[in-house]
Amino acid sequence: MKRKMQSKNNKEISFISQVRVRFVETDPLGIVWHGNYIQYFEDGREAFGRHHGISYLNQKDFGYATPIVKSSSEHKLPLRYGDVATIKTIYVDSRAAKMIFRYEIFNQENQLVCTGETVQVFVDHTGQGELSLTIPDFFMEWKQKVGLLDD
Repeated sequence: MKRKMQSKNNKEISFISQVRVRFVETDPLGIVWHGNYIQYFEDGREAFGRHHGISYLNQKDFGYATPIVKSSSEHKLPLRYGDVATIKTIYVDSRAAKMIFRYEIFNQENQLVCTGETVQVFVDHTGQGELSLTIPDFFMEWKQKVGLLDD
């Protein structure tokens, strides 16, 4: 079944959240180890999902999981132990059966310290983890609800 889907390119759906850098997240130089930024992306994505009604638990209720199949990050400035980082999580609309998120992480001085992107796909959570090649109905309904689809 082919669906007509038009994206409103000027609509950005995002959410701002914050994390405090913990000691365990830093390296011997006292700066955040680069691998921990992926966890900050996860923190931002979970906050986005809870706020916008598309959390992992919501997805599971509809029988889906959304594993990450691609992630990237670009580091510009360091974060240090005790810093409060602001994470802007942006949903990037796609015509494919996937979720794309972009991230901007800022330090306390509102300087951009890291950018990144993740791509997730829909798999059947109740069976053998089969990849969904079409956008699940619940996700189309969510896109309609948040204004991403033209009527």
